[in-house]
Amino acid sequence: PGSRDARPAVTPVAAVLPAGGSGERLGGATPKQFCAVQGRPLVSYTVRAMERISWIADIIVVVSPENIEIMKSIIERYGHKRVTIVKGGITRHRSIFNGLKVFAENKFSNHLLQKPEVVIIHDAVRPFVEEDILSKVVMAAKEHGAAGAIRPLVSTVIASAADGCLDHSLERARYRASEMPQAFLFDIIYEAYRQCTDYDLDYGTECLHLALKYCKTNAKLVEGTADLWKVTYKRDLYAAESIIKDNLSQQVCVITDVKEAVAQVGFLLHECLKSQIKVEAISISLSKNDSYLQKIFSGQCYNFVCVKGKKYAIQETQQLVDMLEKSNIPLLYPVVLILVHLDISENISFSIGMEELTRIKNFAREVKKKNIFVYGLLIQYK
Repeated sequence: PGSRDARPAVTPVAAVLPAGGSGERLGGATPKQFCAVQGRPLVSYTVRAMERISWIADIIVVVSPENIEIMKSIIERYGHKRVTIVKGGITRHRSIFNGLKVFAENKFSNHLLQKPEVVIIHDAVRPFVEEDILSKVVMAAKEHGAAGAIRPLVSTVIASAADGCLDHSLERARYRASEMPQAFLFDIIYEAYRQCTDYDLDYGTECLHLALKYCKTNAKLVEGTADLWKVTYKRDLYAAESIIKDNLSQQVCVITDVKEAVAQVGFLLHECLKSQIKVEAISISLSKNDSYLQKIFSGQCYNFVCVKGKKYAIQETQQLVDMLEKSNIPLLYPVVLILVHLDISENISFSIGMEELTRIKNFAREVKKKNIFVYGLLIQYK
């Protein structure tokens, strides 16, 4: 997801995620940011999208007072780091302002966070933001003071007269839809909010407009990608789930040892799966190629089948999990690691096999907390 080399020469950068909406348009009792998608709250995906980017120093999540404990439990359950929870206001702009205040006013946080040079503002219900667009708006904000992602209008915008009839329409080619993420020099957006009238704080929705109106800062507009859409209605939750499933299932990497019998199993797996999914099969010496394995784990694949020709060793599995963690790919989406242990010895008791599978199961419970799903398969091969 995104280019890992696309990092702005700005230190530090922070992100503010307003997550205080009530979800009225979604319907139902649960605000959309806390609705489960593939078993995980939507806001968690958005936090992960920011968290996996090393140059974002702090992530501020602004939630309504009644949802602070829910957000705390999400952070604890999914192991989010660098996150500060802030109590939101009664409107979007007031919530964002509270999020900015943690860098300037002690009363809004237990400790004053380091003031960033650039701050990203991004909706908590836009989970598919990539590093590339974040980097672009941050670098543009550093140069211009403010920047925001835009997309072409899908529908023509019209204005109605007092009698409910058409008054006029806008030329669609001249206009763009304002999206997130947006980025600002911190001093500019903070000063804009400080000067902001109560009317703008209560009824405004566009942060770029505040920077222009109160700080005379003309934002740079950056063409965004199609996946920046916002989860607003119930149908959007189904679309989000579909995208996540697609990301999880589009590719599998089969890694085998160089031993003949093991490599043969990898070949057979490749032949069986290639008509259904994109498969990459790699045969290497698993004990001597840590750097090469790390490179494989740092790619765009989220599903791995690792075939080994000796008995299960918890230490070796832990090494594989450590590599996956280091790659940062589990930060955004769940990663599936299937360990196939091919036993070609003549003497093995069933009870030993069950004991090893039980150890894998217990180990899997722990690494599941890190968003890595480990499965074990012991095959007796003669």
